[in-house]
Amino acid sequence: MTTLAAGSPSRGSKEGRGVATIAHIALIIWSLLVILPLLWTLLSSFKSTQEVLGNPLSLPGKLHFENYANAWTTAGIGRYFLNTVIVVGTALVLVMVLGAMCAYVLARFTFPGNRLIYYSMLAGLTFPVFLAIVPLFFVLKNLSLLNTLPGLIMTYVAFALPFTVFFLHSFFKALPGEIYEAAQIDGAGEWRSFFSVMLPMAKPGMASVAIFNFLGLWNQFLLPVALNTDSDNYVLSQGMASFASQAGYAVDFGALFAAVIITVAPVLVVYIIFQRQLQVSVTQGGVK
Repeated sequence: MTTLAAGSPSRGSKEGRGVATIAHIALIIWSLLVILPLLWTLLSSFKSTQEVLGNPLSLPGKLHFENYANAWTTAGIGRYFLNTVIVVGTALVLVMVLGAMCAYVLARFTFPGNRLIYYSMLAGLTFPVFLAIVPLFFVLKNLSLLNTLPGLIMTYVAFALPFTVFFLHSFFKALPGEIYEAAQIDGAGEWRSFFSVMLPMAKPGMASVAIFNFLGLWNQFLLPVALNTDSDNYVLSQGMASFASQAGYAVDFGALFAAVIITVAPVLVVYIIFQRQLQVSVTQGGVK
């Protein structure tokens, strides 16, 4: 009996170490699957086309920094990058402000139609994007916003708003009402209470949903291709596709890989900067 009792923790600890070992091996394999292609793309961006085609897995004999200059100017990635920053930046600000205000009202106030509006927002999450392409095309055409950056911004906001409201609704719902009441007693109006008191308290949720929206909007491809055919207003996803297709058999692979790095770098930088806020948000969501 004593031997069995003494052996149980040892057996459990061995099983625990076995599970931990398998988990670490799986994570290492997954990390390699993610990191190695990025590293290969980064190294290839400093190679010439001959080096890429001759020995794709070799290190660059010379660092061809001109690949980035060629991608930025000759391939037009600079113009596409600026268009993407304008579209995604403006859409992100609008969707965060409008989404936070909508989620706050739906979470904190009771009025006729509250649940109807909320469930309508949730229904927007289930609507496939490709089914809305044709109606969106004619709506933007009738508004003279087809093939324009403002039209693309409005479309981005419309498709990102339901997820933003859904994500932030639970955060505002869980905020203590005593703080709101204290702000009201101190003379703060509804706008002041929201922007100065309640919104800062939902900062982890705001940071998390901003990251998710940024990733989704930055990598958007279907909407720009269908609703924005003016090459002067191309975003990065369109620019990359155009760069690869127009080159034909004379592809400058060094510049192409450099353009990929330029496209991916902002996403990595944003995630690295805000990863702590994302972790805090996930932790708080699990506790709730």
